Parts: sequence; C-alpha cells; structure tokens
Amino acid sequence: MASARTELAAGEIVFREGDAPTTAYLIESGVIQIVTTAGGAPRELGRLGAGDLLGEMAVIDAAPRTATAVALTECVLLPVARDQLHERIDSADPVVRALLRAQLARYRSALNTLQGNRRVAPAAMNDASAVRASLGDAGAIDKIRLETQLREALEQHVLQVRYQPIHDMRCERVAGYEALIRWDHPQRGPVSPAEFIRLAEETSLIVPVGRYVLTEVFAVLARLQRSGVDPLPFIAVNVSSRQLAEEDVVAAVQSIADAAGVPVDSVKIEITESLTLDIDGVAGLIARAHACGVRVALDDFGTGFSNLGHLHKLAFDTVKLDQGFVRQMLQSPRCYAIVQAIVAMIAALDADMVAEGVETAEQLAALRGMGCRYAQGWLIGRPQTADDLIAGINAAP
Repeated sequence: MASARTELAAGEIVFREGDAPTTAYLIESGVIQIVTTAGGAPRELGRLGAGDLLGEMAVIDAAPRTATAVALTECVLLPVARDQLHERIDSADPVVRALLRAQLARYRSALNTLQGNRRVAPAAMNDASAVRASLGDAGAIDKIRLETQLREALEQHVLQVRYQPIHDMRCERVAGYEALIRWDHPQRGPVSPAEFIRLAEETSLIVPVGRYVLTEVFAVLARLQRSGVDPLPFIAVNVSSRQLAEEDVVAAVQSIADAAGVPVDSVKIEITESLTLDIDGVAGLIARAHACGVRVALDDFGTGFSNLGHLHKLAFDTVKLDQGFVRQMLQSPRCYAIVQAIVAMIAALDADMVAEGVETAEQLAALRGMGCRYAQGWLIGRPQTADDLIAGINAAP
C-alpha cells in the first residue's frame, strides 16, 4: 500500500522519463516541474502546484512515463493508487471514458513529435479503435454517433409516434391511446425505443423529444377535432424524470395545447412508479396538472417501487398495472389474488386502472370480472400510425 504522503526536498526526482507508472499524485503543497528531452536537450513542459494531479495519464493508460517530474521547492504529495483512478474511470459514462482516452492518445502522439523521435507508447495507444476495444469502450463512439443522428432525426422530423389503443370495458369501446415514439434509422432500421430513449435521458435530448411527442399528439387531436369527433379520445404521454427536472411539463402541455387549439384535458401525463419516491415533486406535478384539467397516470405499478404509504398521498387519476401481472395471473392463483386486490384498492382510491399486456380473451374476461376499467395490449390493438388512428375513428359507427 502506498504511503499516506510523500515529502520531497527541492531538487528531488518524483519519477523519471521511461519509468513504469505505479502511482499518481495529488500535490498538497509545493511546485513540481515537468521536463522532457527534445532534440537532445531538456525542455520544460510545465509546472504544477497545490491541487494539481501529477502522473495520472501514465497510470490511466499503463504507458511508461513520458517526462521527468522534479520538485522545484519542498513538496508534499499524496499518492493516488492505480485502482483509485480506474474504479472511477470504469464507473464513468463510456462516452466520457472514450473522450478521455482519445485525448491521452493525442497527447502521446504530440509529445512524441515534440521529442523528435519515433518511440511510441503501447501499440494500442496509436490505434483509436484498438484503444476503445481494449478498454471496454468499443460502443462509446457508436453511442456518440447515435446521439448525433438522434438530434438530426429530431431536426428533420423523422421520428414517428405510434398510438396503442386503450379499451374501456364499461362501454366496450376504445376510449384512448398511449403515444409511443419510434425511430426507423435509415441505416440500422428500427432502433429499440429502450436504446434511444435511454440515450435521450442521459442527455438534454429527452426534453425536445418529449416536446416532439406532445406536438405530434396534439396535431392528431386537432385533426380529429376538425373532422367533428366529439368527444375526443384521450392520449397518454410518458414523461421521464429528467423532463420533470428540466422543464415545467404541465406548462409545456398547456402551451402546445393552446397552439393546436385543442382542449388540454385530452392529454394524460404518465409517470413511472419509480418517480413516486420523490413524493413532494410528484404531488406538486399532480396539483398543477389538475389545476389546468390534465389527468395524471401512474405507470408500471407493481414493478418494484410500490409504496402504499406514498400512493395514498398522490391523487393519481389512473394506475397502470404492469403487464407482468396480467401475463401470470391465469397461471398463478396467488398472482390472480394480487391483481384482484389491486383492482379493488385502486377503485377504493377513486381512480381507474389500466391493465397492460392483455393478449388473450381469457385475460380480458378475468379483468372484466374483477371490475378493471381499462385494458391495453395486443388483443386490444397494436400501435398504429396517426393516419390509421384517424381513419379508424372516422369509420366507426
């Protein structure tokens, strides 16, 4: 184990050019001079002082030291072990890792040029693709590329919104839809929503993606309204935690509804169950939504964050039961009993329940018998385009 601190007198060497990289250092006090050899003569690359890291680059990429570090004054250094750096780098976003290591590769190349020799650090550091593969970041550049292409897809308006019907079992008709965004990539073909939505949530892109979906949804509702459909079906729109953190979603819904000339209560906001851990934030969202007539649904109920102590404090209009329950309830009496109890509990809270993942007539009949209000799934209908939605509604008797 490295000593807790290293004390150096002026003129002492910390490490020499060509040494193996065993440790990095945090400079607590003093000044360190970084020197290399260029054209056969020593050349100063820079000076580091208190608060600076020293020697970390060689430790990160396991390359021999490319310069000599000399104490210009009395110095106190705190050793930083290799695993301390690598644990943090390994836990970082792969894009950040790729950027860091690309910069290291460029630094090595520039320093070799300055030194006027052909000596190169490990071969992997000279080949960008090999660097990414050897360090586990092979997908990072693809991720950067996909993010750029997602931005282009937004700008070019090529993302598609599909609408999956939600069946009202009381009146035996489709009462609403859930908006689902899709991306048909020109080279890759369909991109999994899980992949590009996760990517959007890692960046600020989720906010424009969310607005894109809302704009498309209200455009569809406006077309229905112009064709004389009354009442309008509701359309549920998913909202992520980052959207809630970065903008006033309710204000955005109101603004886009006003621009489209459509009643704002035609849209229902869906938030995932995990967000209810922020009970004050969600309660505030629900209050603002209800104040302007927007309903709020709790999505994916029962997926691991269920907290009945929170649920009774949050005035959701709708609770969506995760499809895992529906799939298992006819094979498991215990699961059936749980679904039955959840239906009764949601009704007692004066909210409606949507059962997701309904794929068979037997499942639908069981849910109807329990008193569940809404059903969604492939038995009811698969996601459809806006044109198909409108044509189906207008053709209905």
